Amino acid sequence: MISIVIPTLNAGPGLAATLHSLVGAAIDGLVSELIVSDGGSGDETLAIADEAGAIIVTGEKGRGGQLRRGAKQARSDWLLFLHGDTVLEPGWADEARRFMDGGGQKAAVFRFGVDDRRWRARLLEKIVLMRCRLFALPYGDQGLLISRALYDEIGGFGDLVLMEDVDIIRRCGRARLHFFASRAITSAERYRRDGYVRRMMKNGRCLAMWFAGVAPEKIAEKYR
Repeated sequence: MISIVIPTLNAGPGLAATLHSLVGAAIDGLVSELIVSDGGSGDETLAIADEAGAIIVTGEKGRGGQLRRGAKQARSDWLLFLHGDTVLEPGWADEARRFMDGGGQKAAVFRFGVDDRRWRARLLEKIVLMRCRLFALPYGDQGLLISRALYDEIGGFGDLVLMEDVDIIRRCGRARLHFFASRAITSAERYRRDGYVRRMMKNGRCLAMWFAGVAPEKIAEKYR
């Protein structure tokens, strides 16, 4: 069974959509618990989480730390880390179950998608797909399903304000990372607000800074 960990900070209505996409898997018994790790929301996030029956963990904001705190509360043999503005498309549970039935210390991510019909969104999805195939570097928006054994072996999420997704994927290693066909559809709000090209360039600069050894706190200043 799976423990789902969702880091939140003013996730609001987006969280409700995320949770709705998990209902079927919870009814079928695949999802055993839902953990919302909040970083100080001032909107309806905690009320939505409470109504859904989630275990609520609170602490300082910073996605890496929030994910780490949430994972500490999880009791299942598999962990699924999912952003609060991301919806898993129908069929994800069957694919995840087959993957877990194979056993072993391994991890998987979903295919990247955005909730925008414009051609720029399709281009972004193709670029991310290429990045995954060539470099095995998915976005955190793609979720992360990982065995508890592997998570503990590699030390779990670092207490990082940014780039926590790249950090843990690199420690997982390409050989233990699987890519699902099912999509994780994330909000296009940031891309609409900043512009697709500008946001993609910003993401690329942040990644380059990370590999150049720049501190996550400095990278976060550029990302916002």
